[in-house]
Amino acid sequence: MRWIDMPPVWLAGLLLLSWLFRGVGPDFALESVGALIVLAGACVIALAAREFRRHRTSIIPGDTPSALVTTRIYRFSRNPIYLADVAILLGASLYWGSLPGLILAPILAMILQLRFILPEEQRIQATFLSEFDAYAQQTNRWL
Repeated sequence: MRWIDMPPVWLAGLLLLSWLFRGVGPDFALESVGALIVLAGACVIALAAREFRRHRTSIIPGDTPSALVTTRIYRFSRNPIYLADVAILLGASLYWGSLPGLILAPILAMILQLRFILPEEQRIQATFLSEFDAYAQQTNRWL
C-alpha cells in the first residue's frame, strides 16, 4: 500500500478532482496558458529525472539518496519535481476552467511539503550533513 502515498498518486487524484469540476465557476478557461504550464511542468520533471539518472541515485520518495543532486535544475529549486506537480495541477485546472482545481493547487503544495519534502530533507540532511546545509542555504525549497 506504500505506492498509494506517493506524489504522482496525489497529483493524479487531485487532477481527477479538478477535471470533475471543470467548468464550475466563472467561464475562465485559459486553454493555451494552461497547456503551456502543463508542458513546462512535464519538462521540469524530465530535466530533474535526468539529473537523478546522471548522479545514479534514487528518484523514489522515501528512499535515501546515494548522492546529493545540486546541479542544473536543482540549482534553482531543491524540489523541482514537486514544484512541477503543482504547476501541472494549476495548468490543467486553467485548461479545464476548474476553479476548484485552482484551489487544490496550494493544498497539493501543502501535502507535498508535509508528507514528502520535510521528511526527505531530514533524511538528506542526516546523510549529507554540512553539504546539504550549504545547499539549503543557497537554494530555496520551492523557487
